[in-house]
Amino acid sequence: MSQPTKVAIVTGAGSGVGRATALALAQAGWAVVLAGRRAEPLTQAAAEVERLGGVALAVPTDVTDPASVAALFARTRETFGRLDLLFNNAGIGAPAIPLEELTFAQWQAVVQTNLTGAFLCTQEAFRIMKHQVPRGGRIINNGSISAHTPRPHSAPYTATKHAITGLTKSIALDGRPFDIACGQIDIGNAATEMTERMKAGVLQPDGRIMPEPTIDVDVVARAIVYMASLPLDANVLFMTVMATKMPFVGRG
Repeated sequence: MSQPTKVAIVTGAGSGVGRATALALAQAGWAVVLAGRRAEPLTQAAAEVERLGGVALAVPTDVTDPASVAALFARTRETFGRLDLLFNNAGIGAPAIPLEELTFAQWQAVVQTNLTGAFLCTQEAFRIMKHQVPRGGRIINNGSISAHTPRPHSAPYTATKHAITGLTKSIALDGRPFDIACGQIDIGNAATEMTERMKAGVLQPDGRIMPEPTIDVDVVARAIVYMASLPLDANVLFMTVMATKMPFVGRG
């Protein structure tokens, strides 16, 4: 396989924001490594990238498992020789139930996927980016509007997304001497499988059930491609992309 100019890993690439981003990066000329738990959606997304004339590699990965994450990055380096972008996108939520009814297993699953998974992937990205030639790269974290403001009954998801903000800042600082840039995209109501329920209505802080507007997921993907396209001496530290009329400003 010929070596492309730039190589990206996208986690949670089998659906939603991850899939849309992988396709958008491929259209922008990136080689894309698609990572996620389910092999079939990854293979389908990789085939779509290749139909568009792009270069794709599907690697089933459990981001909560250090060995699985290490294998993902080793496969990327073996195939392409370098890594220029990591999009930490993989994430899950817990049931929208009262905080005291959540089980430890439900809490732990969200923390391991959303926070620990991003940390493990970042560690492996640093190990490649610090020593490759040319040195450096970029890491983009999926923060979510919940990195700023919670929804009702969302403690695990909101806590991990607030933590991602701290991780983003630490990565940006620790990566600075090695030309590793880090930014965060906070997404509000992108139209994916996860937000389909918003059309029927979701719980608001005042107890009402109200439908919420969404935006095309391709809008988000284009924003990520913009962040990724910057030279390494420039960085979007935080970007919020949201449905204009969603209840974020003034939520609650």
